[in-house]
Amino acid sequence: MSESTTGTCKGACGCAAASPPVAAGVAARFRSTFRVDDMDCPGEEHLVRMALDGHTQALAFDLMARTVTVWHSLPVDDIEARIARLGMGAERLDSGPADGLPAAQATDAAAERRALSWLLAINAVMFVIEGLAGWWAESTGLLADGLDMFADAAVYGVALYAVGRGAALQLRAAHLAGWLQLALGIGLFGRVIHHVLYGSATLATAMMGISALALAANLGCMALIARHRHGGAHMKASYIFTANDALANVGVIVAGLLVAWLGHPWPDWVIGSLIGVVVVGGAVRILRMGRGE
Repeated sequence: MSESTTGTCKGACGCAAASPPVAAGVAARFRSTFRVDDMDCPGEEHLVRMALDGHTQALAFDLMARTVTVWHSLPVDDIEARIARLGMGAERLDSGPADGLPAAQATDAAAERRALSWLLAINAVMFVIEGLAGWWAESTGLLADGLDMFADAAVYGVALYAVGRGAALQLRAAHLAGWLQLALGIGLFGRVIHHVLYGSATLATAMMGISALALAANLGCMALIARHRHGGAHMKASYIFTANDALANVGVIVAGLLVAWLGHPWPDWVIGSLIGVVVVGGAVRILRMGRGE
């Protein structure tokens, strides 16, 4: 544990009482690095950015290591508390005097915006397709995978909407997406319970066919952003995030195979519940933003 957590650093790393938001033009006094255990996708990076909006001078993310480095003038305890409110973990790795700000990295913002727009469109279309197919095929796995597509679309939609807008509007848009995501997630669990109680005629072939289509869509998304994954951290993370979504598609395909083999829909209920837990957890994190300010 560093001295900054023991109360003996006497302000050297910014451990004083909480302060108001950073005023424009204030130089960064401290540089602190935090590990955020559950930050492994661009959506969660965006949540951290919004939680710290207006309270830092610069941020640097490493989603592979799940760390964020913060240049700030506010007390480090205040910065740590803002990250901790998201419920993703906030372990302080180091904190000390800032030695200037990080060098700005050149990125093709227009190209990245176009790529993100395509990601938004593909995920939105697949949300509709998987949602309708899941209802028709009585598959909670397809419904959950469609909901996961919606969560992805919401992440990219809020990120694109936030460009050039103030923190209050960003937060409002994120909360709207979070409430809708939470409502759909609760509805999904209601559907799972209904199937468990009353049974379901789950169509395994439909599960596998539509999930294969969703897998192809995610692979297409990976191809779209492949040229950007070594550039900005956000685009690099998007590549990893989409690859993880492809694994969820494979999970639904495997569940479909088990349904066909066993002649019982319980594998569909299990995969649907697992994906639903992940999606609802993401919604709760979004809704925690801005609380306890």
